[in-house]
Amino acid sequence: MPFWRGLVPVLSVLALATRLPSFLRPLWNPDEGFLATQARMLAQGAVLYRTVVDRKPPLLPWLYEACFRAFGDGSLLPVKGLAVAAQLVTAVLLASLARRRWGERAGRTAGVLYLLVSIGLEPEDAQAATFEVFAVPWTAAAMWCADRGRWGRAGLATAAALLTKQTGGAVLAPVLLMLWTARPGPLHGQGRRGTAALAAGVTLPVAAVAWVCGPARLLFWCVTGSGTYASVDGTVGASAARALTNAAVLSTSCAGLLAPVCLLLLARRRFAPPDLWLWLIASAVAVTTGFHFFGHYYLQLIPPLTLLATAALHALPEAARRVAAGLSALSCAAFLTAGLVVTPPELPHSLRVADAVRARTAPAEPVLIWGMHPEQYWFARRPPAGRFLTAGLLTNYSGGRDASAVGEAYGVPGGWPVLRRELQARPPALVVDDSRGRPYAVARVPTLRAFLRRGYARVGSVEGAVLYARR
Repeated sequence: MPFWRGLVPVLSVLALATRLPSFLRPLWNPDEGFLATQARMLAQGAVLYRTVVDRKPPLLPWLYEACFRAFGDGSLLPVKGLAVAAQLVTAVLLASLARRRWGERAGRTAGVLYLLVSIGLEPEDAQAATFEVFAVPWTAAAMWCADRGRWGRAGLATAAALLTKQTGGAVLAPVLLMLWTARPGPLHGQGRRGTAALAAGVTLPVAAVAWVCGPARLLFWCVTGSGTYASVDGTVGASAARALTNAAVLSTSCAGLLAPVCLLLLARRRFAPPDLWLWLIASAVAVTTGFHFFGHYYLQLIPPLTLLATAALHALPEAARRVAAGLSALSCAAFLTAGLVVTPPELPHSLRVADAVRARTAPAEPVLIWGMHPEQYWFARRPPAGRFLTAGLLTNYSGGRDASAVGEAYGVPGGWPVLRRELQARPPALVVDDSRGRPYAVARVPTLRAFLRRGYARVGSVEGAVLYARR
């Protein structure tokens, strides 16, 4: 049977099976909620980085918006289907890379192993249709194109990865190494053309997006405006614990990949080209960027680790491949079972808050939800009172950060004057304080506390979230 005719159906079934839990919950984490709320606003006329803002590049918000325009904004099922396709494309590209370098058996091994370990994190990290899931196929595509000397296309794929999530641009490092080691050399004749093609492929899409969004706004929201967010102030302990925990979870799920790699490293045998090692190192650096170490960041490590393991297995006896496949299958079964039975911890609370908001407001009335779960806007089907969808943007709260670096002074520069103007121009019909004792509580935010005192009265609570209605 021809290679692809036999492999693609197997990979398709695996991709769908491993992401089956993603379809069983309305969403898995606040990133999906942020994207859903943001996309609904965009579909209703908001402008990215102007009237709705986030610290992420625009490709995924635009993809969500396109799905909402095509299929309606009440469900994430179309986006979840695209996430399955993204994982399938990544597996096919890795299989093609492995087949070209080590043969057909290695190609099948790479494709299957990738999908088996692709869900090897907490379900709310692995099953969510968020930035890393849609960035990894672009990184794999960049490596695939560079492996074939198609430098312009490699640059386009790198740009797409970068515009999906900033850390996706880390793949440029191994692509540059492949360009440098190509023959003839990159500084002579054909190599100069390759360098020019790669540079154009990377810069032109970024320039086009900057022109659409506004260069200053894109630079601010995706790079320069995140200084306090990337700071380790107040989050060292929580970040270190999260880094170790998620690294341990991924190492356990990828034991079938790590074992052959470590075995050959201990034996001091060379088994993989430098570009794969650099891809892994660059991805590891990307995981550390911002010092938050959220679980979904680690998804970027899986494609290069899969190819390194495939290279190691190619140099080992057949029995090693069976052991690696068996361990990976057991890991996949465990994480798939967890995804089928686990409910995201904050999902029931967000649904109850949304029910309360919907019961106390009319569909067109704006609301302000002071918390870290923007999905509550989406569930309630109520428009946000301003462009800032989480309290984190205005106080710098994130990932367990303590009170020492949380407050109005640490928010996005210029954010509070904008919020004051928005609240004055369009006062929310309802304010929900969903801080529940965290460092961004209203009692620690003078501007919001004074705003509530002037015109709002407490009308109820939902599991610790306090509701304020206009007097």
